[in-house]
Amino acid sequence: MQKFALVFPGQGSQKLGMLNSLASKHPVVRETFTAAAAVIDQDLWEISQHDGDNSLDQTHITQPVLLAASVAIWRLWQQRGGRLPAVMAGHSLGEYSALVCAGVLEFTDAIKLVHQRGQLMQSVLAPGQGKMAAIVGLENYQINEICDQAASGQVVSAANFNCPGQTVIAGDIDAVERAMVLCKEAGAKRALSLRVSVPSHCALMLPAAEKLALELDRVKFSPAAIPVVQNVVAELCKEPEIIKQNLIKQLYHPVLWVDSVRIIYQAGINKIVECGPGKVLCGLIKRIEPELLCCGSDDPQSLESAIAEVST
Repeated sequence: MQKFALVFPGQGSQKLGMLNSLASKHPVVRETFTAAAAVIDQDLWEISQHDGDNSLDQTHITQPVLLAASVAIWRLWQQRGGRLPAVMAGHSLGEYSALVCAGVLEFTDAIKLVHQRGQLMQSVLAPGQGKMAAIVGLENYQINEICDQAASGQVVSAANFNCPGQTVIAGDIDAVERAMVLCKEAGAKRALSLRVSVPSHCALMLPAAEKLALELDRVKFSPAAIPVVQNVVAELCKEPEIIKQNLIKQLYHPVLWVDSVRIIYQAGINKIVECGPGKVLCGLIKRIEPELLCCGSDDPQSLESAIAEVST
């Protein structure tokens, strides 16, 4: 049978009602959310289904919710007899999901870490000080040049290289908005503000990364049972100390998602399953390597179809 990979989504994939149809049939989904909720004293399932206090998009809540969702699907995948992947990778926050499923981090440790990670990210900037925006239709070198031009003593830089022709920028709100205008003037098809509460993967997050390093030192990291392609280097990683250092850098370095997907493809893999809510990564992957088949897994039919697909 052919090798396949599992990939795990990051912020932006959260949505009300996520995994509801899976949870109605499989207790492990709610059990996973309950275990996560006990760690941080937040009813993550209730938030993911109803979000009565509008907290789902707050980074310190979004991160544990998405981690719980991805791990719940992974546990269900195993219960349903799904094969083990040859490689794992996660987009930004999704890398923590990959590391749990690859045996590097314990689930409860990871929930605590991403909750703290979100709090640290939010604490280093006042609300409304930072911003992220997606730029569609420009080359990477154009975006880098425009960010340099727009900075004017502030921070703005490429944060996520998501797929050819789509790059996310992040930084101080004024600098990002100047860059958005310049990108449109340079011929960008779109420059869209993103629904996030902090500007990830830029120099503004360096203070948060320094504090996160202290938290990571308190957690046990084990060698990866399944290699994980890490965002900041786009390389297969298994060694605990290397993985830990890359997680620190990930907060203030860009996500090399295009390069990460190409590494997976070059490893002889032609099928990928997105393990989490939605199919955002499948859409990006199709634009990076059209030969790759990517399946979703966040409802009963999709999950069973994905398990069958990678078993042939």
